[in-house]
Amino acid sequence: MASLADIKSPIIKEFEDFESFFKSYMKTKVPLLDHITNYILRRKGKQLRPVLVFLSASISGEPNKSTRTAAALIELLHTATLIHDDVVDDSYERRGFFSLYAIWKTKISVLVGDYLLSKGLLLAIDEKEYRLLEIVSQAVKEMSEGELVQIQKSRRLNITEQEYYEIIRKKTATLIVACAASGASSVTDDAEVINRLRAYGEHAGIAFQIKDDIFDYQKKGITGKPAANDIKEKKLTLPLIYALSNSTRQERSQIMRLIKNNNNSSRRIGRIIDFVKEKKGLDYAIEKMEEHKEKAIASLSYFPDSQAKKSLVELAEYITRRSK
Repeated sequence: MASLADIKSPIIKEFEDFESFFKSYMKTKVPLLDHITNYILRRKGKQLRPVLVFLSASISGEPNKSTRTAAALIELLHTATLIHDDVVDDSYERRGFFSLYAIWKTKISVLVGDYLLSKGLLLAIDEKEYRLLEIVSQAVKEMSEGELVQIQKSRRLNITEQEYYEIIRKKTATLIVACAASGASSVTDDAEVINRLRAYGEHAGIAFQIKDDIFDYQKKGITGKPAANDIKEKKLTLPLIYALSNSTRQERSQIMRLIKNNNNSSRRIGRIIDFVKEKKGLDYAIEKMEEHKEKAIASLSYFPDSQAKKSLVELAEYITRRSK
């Protein structure tokens, strides 16, 4: 499997320029805010989303200042949503470190998330990138809808596989789509090019979320976040949905009772995980993840061979092979 360094190789110069710009753009004149943003920068993740912005631009044309603006806006938005997610989920860990919520609690975390979102929007406005603003605003809308539908379904525990796909398309894939679309839009107006990359982003994003859902059934520590978190929050994801749909009425009743009343009991959570494995829920999820990865790669067939195309193929592979 190609490493992230290999994947970034066609856009390494542009990405270094982006990182330098992003670091300087995050500086503030408010001491507490500056301290917090430095904490965020020191614990940045893999930055897959800005990488996708630059690769999508490279396969479509030549990355430029608009591409950098798109990457910065999306990274600011993504960081803001992660901060807000930790507050909503009452999560004290993020990428193996204390979350902002764990250190600075609810009020400051929410305000910092709002601040980062506003920084991104102002950046787009200052650069007069109104098309980019439209793409990202649509993504924010759909992400919020997806999260709210998932919360509603978690309360009723009645989610179907079709509903699951619609939720993850909105809450996860839509931002990946925005990365691909904004990268392409920064260098071309060709609708076919942009739509092909949108398709790549949607299928890669769905594969990404299924992989995350599979991680929930692995041991704590592998991904840098607590295991079985979805089960504890009563979120029905693909491995569990499939297992329940392929069980007897009595088995379903027993497992649903455990989900409703687990009270974070390791014994009961272990029983749910064993049930999913026995019913081949993980195998099914892996199969569906691979299908969407292949669809993402197939959407690139429109483009001539290039280093950027090779990296986008490798990025789809990386999403499904990553260990965290």
